Amino acid sequence: MRLIVVLLSCFLLYQPAQAEKITFDDLYGIPVCSDPQISPDGQRIIFVLRTTDLSANSREKHLWIMNSDGSHLRQLTQGPTSEWHPRWSTDGKAILFLSDREDGVQVWHLSMEGGEARQVTSLSTAISAFECSPSGNELIFVSSVFPDCDSDSCSKARLDQQRNNPIKARLYDRLLFRHYNHWSGERINRLFLTDIADRSPREVYAGSFDVPTVLLGGYRDFAFSHDGREVCFAMSVDSTPAVSVNNDLYIIPTSGGEPVRITDSPGLETSPRYSPDGRYLMYHAQARAGYESDQRDLVLYDRTKGGHVNLTAEFDRSVGEYLWGAKSKYIYFAAVEYGFNMIWRLEVATRKVENLLGDAVYGELRLSPDGRFLVLRKSLSDEPYELYRYDLESRELTRLTRFTDEIVSELEMNRAEEFWFAGAMGDSVHGFLTRPPDFDPTEKYPLVLLIHGGPQGCWLGDFNYYGWNTQLVAAQGYVVAQIDPHGSVGYGIAFKEYVSGNWGRGDFEDIMKGVDYLIDACPYIDSTRMAAVGRSYGGFMVNWICGHTDRFACLISIDGTYNHLSEYGSTDELWFPEWEFKGTPWSNREEYVRSSPMTYADNFKTPTMVIHGQRDYRVDLSEGLQMFTALQRMGVPSQLLYFPDESHAVRGLKNRRYDYGQEFKWLARWLKP
Repeated sequence: MRLIVVLLSCFLLYQPAQAEKITFDDLYGIPVCSDPQISPDGQRIIFVLRTTDLSANSREKHLWIMNSDGSHLRQLTQGPTSEWHPRWSTDGKAILFLSDREDGVQVWHLSMEGGEARQVTSLSTAISAFECSPSGNELIFVSSVFPDCDSDSCSKARLDQQRNNPIKARLYDRLLFRHYNHWSGERINRLFLTDIADRSPREVYAGSFDVPTVLLGGYRDFAFSHDGREVCFAMSVDSTPAVSVNNDLYIIPTSGGEPVRITDSPGLETSPRYSPDGRYLMYHAQARAGYESDQRDLVLYDRTKGGHVNLTAEFDRSVGEYLWGAKSKYIYFAAVEYGFNMIWRLEVATRKVENLLGDAVYGELRLSPDGRFLVLRKSLSDEPYELYRYDLESRELTRLTRFTDEIVSELEMNRAEEFWFAGAMGDSVHGFLTRPPDFDPTEKYPLVLLIHGGPQGCWLGDFNYYGWNTQLVAAQGYVVAQIDPHGSVGYGIAFKEYVSGNWGRGDFEDIMKGVDYLIDACPYIDSTRMAAVGRSYGGFMVNWICGHTDRFACLISIDGTYNHLSEYGSTDELWFPEWEFKGTPWSNREEYVRSSPMTYADNFKTPTMVIHGQRDYRVDLSEGLQMFTALQRMGVPSQLLYFPDESHAVRGLKNRRYDYGQEFKWLARWLKP
């Protein structure tokens, strides 16, 4: 009997640990890998791994290296500072990267044969991005400089003067004077070219405008030609940038000269890429003026003949990141469809588009120099991002990294399930549903509806951090729904564009019909215990819901608009309200008033938490204050969560933890009485 007891004790002792519900510490303890770069011989991959130290309220990024089959993984850089944006030298014997080790963010060079990294740039204004020339001897980089300074010593003196000046006032005489989370200053972007060996930078073009553009830019808005003799960049020369959506592409010889504009449409042209054979220049193009969310196409510019051809005119999705194939025959790109960021291949000659990967959320794709395989990131709702290799001949996808396995294996998470229902105008509307851990279909659960921003955004079926992590919300004991109403991307241009000029109409109808569908299809949802939570445009929709239905037990509105008349005068990007509400407040006042949640404040009944940051210049703090004031005056139970140090999102780790805690307390107060 004693032997049996001992054996039983040993058996219990070595039982696998029971899976637990995900916590905030788990969520931000998960490493995140990104920016893979394949060596010139295709044998090695360098990438960035970001880790979080919650106790220090900080994140670090370091470089890792492995063979292209995932073997011999090791950390390449380490220390108290961070390294990111790695790029191989042309011969593969060294890498260059950005680091904040000394003198602010600068470019550093590290030999693969050993030794310490050496600093390549030393501008007092720091470096934001760079690329290596095809020869490997030079690099082009971006720094935000004082345009009237002709030396770095001048820039340094000006920076010191700004820091030490007791007067912090600024004088403006034009729009745009602040953007997203910062006030505009005296500095502008400039492109510099430098020899890696002698470290003597010179400006490629000393103009009066940002080069590359800082407004509505692409994935990378400057590029070397295949022979290194020319640079292409995106620039806007409009005098009223707050109301303009117009970037054009320019080319300039690296030897010097004046830039030549090669595009002239009223919309956006960004992300130039030269073909490997040097014949073409590819770029993103959006045709219409004033519409930042217009369909993004791939346009081919013939450098010899000068013609422009839209290669994706028949592809009813916006093209995301893209890259050239090894022999200039194909273009590989990402595009969102039905809640997944998919990978596609475009044959340049025939314009035929083929889907390669569509079962997950993919991104950051890189192509091996010989064109045999892709390296990219992949994620699903219960699988954090890891690096994968996709063989283009066998169509085999192989996982390369496993940084998240240990944490994920200890967590109980349910993969988001897709659902479709008939929404406004009978259109099919898509969504995701995530069930809580320890789910029991015989029990009743509260429903938490998450509403995305945009409105031209969408929910992706990945392990997300936008606004909320769905797994963390579900772990509180809720069924979590994510619906892509009219206005969302990934469902065609007609579906996306219906929302403009129609805020609060078909989009609201979609959300309510989606809730009705889920209540009918999922008997475990308790229709008396539902909450809606939204950020940015989602915050608007929560405010709108507050004035149009009392079916929800509580609401949480984050960075949402309340009064579109006042929001027009306080936002940074005026092109947005002018497009979405079809004019200015004085030219189309009726639509501004109709679409404002303020107009329906006398219907407010639902307990609502309002969250807003002081440094939010996209949707000014005053919008959140007005919403909270109206709730209080109407006698509605409400709370205001104010962050003096946050902008159009809560990003600080300690603030984020507090934010989650307060939101979960509010939800529990009304959903778990």
